[in-house]
Amino acid sequence: MTSLERLLEVYPLSPAANSLAKESATILSTHARVIAASPFCVIATAGVGGLDQSPRGDEPGFVTVRDERTLVVPDRRGNNRLDTLRNVLDDPRVGLLFLVPGVGEELRVRGTAVVSTDPTELGRHEVRGIRPASVLIVTVERVYFQCARAVKRSGLWDSAAHVDPASVPSAGQMTREAGGFGSDDEAAEYDRGLAARQDATLY
Repeated sequence: MTSLERLLEVYPLSPAANSLAKESATILSTHARVIAASPFCVIATAGVGGLDQSPRGDEPGFVTVRDERTLVVPDRRGNNRLDTLRNVLDDPRVGLLFLVPGVGEELRVRGTAVVSTDPTELGRHEVRGIRPASVLIVTVERVYFQCARAVKRSGLWDSAAHVDPASVPSAGQMTREAGGFGSDDEAAEYDRGLAARQDATLY
């Protein structure tokens, strides 16, 4: 498929009226309540490094609503690849997807972002005496909530659908296959200490 005309042949129905009406140019009070309840979001960016989708998570409300057009996202300790931040420096466009455990609807935000190291802003996001190295200041352009169909189909919040972690490849195994470890023993050693290392370096 290479044309819009062909796409519309496959999807001939017009968008439902509500799907258009529920999009907003600003953060409404209901949107702000969802963001305050969300402990997890994914940030999508594009830049010289290519496309990137990076998870962000913390206590509910870790992303703050400064006003109806502005969000602030702290950059907690991570792997120092800086994929998101590098991309924002090159191309400010961002997309955010907020999830709330147990809630089917997701909140989508589109806008532009800048990386800030303003001391006052960093201080607002201090946790356990540790400030983030930077924050993303997001200027909102569009806000849209996604219906619950995807979450319902996936059974995401259904505990009966949860899998045994041992049934999927571990972090060490995936790193080994990508060439990061020279042996299965190295991968297994990495896995044994992973949870403790993560807990010790959350902030």
